[in-house]
Amino acid sequence: MKETKQAPATPEARAAMHEMMAAFEAFKGANDARLDEIEKKASADTLLEQKVARIDQAVASAQARLDRVVSEGRRPELGQTSVPSFSPNGGGLEEKAAFDGYLKTGASFGLELKTGLSTASNSAGYVVPEQTERAIERRLMAGSPMREIATVRTVGAGVFRKPVSTAGVASGWVAETAARPETDPATLALLEFPSADLYANPAATQSLLDDALIDLDEWLAAEVEDAFAAQETAAFVTGDGVNKPKGFLSYPIVADASAVWGEIGHVASGAAGAFAPNSPTDRLIDLVYAPKAQYRPNGRFVMNRKTVSAVRKFKDADGNYIWQPAQRAGETASLLGYRVTEIETMPDIAANSAAIAFGDFQRGYLIVDRAGVRVLRDPYSAKPYVLFYTTKRVGGGVQNFDAIKVMKFAAS
Repeated sequence: MKETKQAPATPEARAAMHEMMAAFEAFKGANDARLDEIEKKASADTLLEQKVARIDQAVASAQARLDRVVSEGRRPELGQTSVPSFSPNGGGLEEKAAFDGYLKTGASFGLELKTGLSTASNSAGYVVPEQTERAIERRLMAGSPMREIATVRTVGAGVFRKPVSTAGVASGWVAETAARPETDPATLALLEFPSADLYANPAATQSLLDDALIDLDEWLAAEVEDAFAAQETAAFVTGDGVNKPKGFLSYPIVADASAVWGEIGHVASGAAGAFAPNSPTDRLIDLVYAPKAQYRPNGRFVMNRKTVSAVRKFKDADGNYIWQPAQRAGETASLLGYRVTEIETMPDIAANSAAIAFGDFQRGYLIVDRAGVRVLRDPYSAKPYVLFYTTKRVGGGVQNFDAIKVMKFAAS
């Protein structure tokens, strides 16, 4: 997993943190009153329930603002990431000048053309300079939650193949002079991660392209960032693997006790489409301990904001809230002491849905970027605008089925 350096907290980040902490304190007071009333009367007053719901929305909004501020702080500023890496013969400068000329006028001298005649891809266009590709990757890293928590690898082939051991290598103890019996070989499986075309089609006016103060590398990276990040994130979670990455929820999901390699193990929530009415926290603890011990130190919860809203109300046996906001800007909220990553494409709580995942996603999920981003300039299809058909090739899938577990909202 690529690490992103944490910048010092800005005044806006500190303000968002204070807003978050104040909202959570108000939430705890209102929810405590609701729980006390339920304990005394077996149900809570409707007005009190509505109050808790309103404050919970305020907490969610404050968390969203904090996440946005932190994400913007990690995102490279315009002009900072597109500095050419000059080669001794000046190739970096020439390549960037040629690409800028292509974006402005369509002149393609000095650029590498990809025709898209391969049977594996219909994409075409000119390959962007390396610094432009790096700018796109850095912005995607800051804007895509799955890229922040998974392993990301750049490859040169259309399909990345990775042999993995599904059972491990046998070992044993022997005396210094004793014979060494041959051990059983490891059980190997070959995982394949094909890359598929991801595209966006940003538009620009000719006056924008003619503006000498606009860094066109960064403009292009910023334009495709949101489109690429949204499509990628959905695919990494629920993609079916057909012309897109295969999401970790698209593999067979079975009871954890009977899960084998190639399947994602699940822990039941205790009720159909809901948490167990009694001690729901216990089921979350069961989920934490479903992966083996080596995957828990870097473990994290993954869920959407609606599910976060549900677990935010839970307490442990000592009466402490199991969800806690981030204590410093740049950190994430935690659940049972483990980090929480909100991904909106995770399913909502419903009957038999896998709305919560837990595990070491760095070891569990692999994202594959094929080197080379392509751009095709189109000044004809949407006159007077100029379109830039931009494609990159991305793949992904589970690389370690022991590292990721999910909670299935079912009785068993």
